[in-house]
Amino acid sequence: MDRSLQLSVVDDLRHPGVRRRVERHVALDGIHTSVAGVQEGTDVDADLVVEVIGDDLVVSGNVFARWAGDCRRCLGPVTGEIEVPVREVFEPRPVEGETYPLVDGMVDLEPMIREALLLALPLAPLCSPDCAGPDPDRFPALGSDLGVDEGPVRDPRWAALDELRFDTSPDESVEDGGYGG
Repeated sequence: MDRSLQLSVVDDLRHPGVRRRVERHVALDGIHTSVAGVQEGTDVDADLVVEVIGDDLVVSGNVFARWAGDCRRCLGPVTGEIEVPVREVFEPRPVEGETYPLVDGMVDLEPMIREALLLALPLAPLCSPDCAGPDPDRFPALGSDLGVDEGPVRDPRWAALDELRFDTSPDESVEDGGYGG
């Protein structure tokens, strides 16, 4: 089982049209968004086919990883698996943001795998479709003492609005200068 993401394709480039299967199992840390990420210390699996087309190399296949994050409603832990299809071109003169470099008969699969996994991570994970949100017994209201709810906590910056009163009756209209309906 090969754990390197550096791939020598010197022999492949001498035989245009050749196809070769490549499997890699590596631990890649640091692939995460603000809410989910590939689980640290677990293997990322890549099942790929490398094909020579002219001077370029096309890498296609699937990348698999386990991810973990927090539920967007209840903030509980959520885990899952992602399978990402990839089809990318490696060439001697790569185009920024479109292709990957092929340098001296070597390709580095890591940037391609990292980008594919990062783009496939959930942006708003959910522990279950029917998640009801935070459990009130686990998260008592702010400002409450010993779990006894004292009502909503009010922002002191809005206190001046508590004193605001409208002296209008329901029969006044805007034409009369009132604010009633």
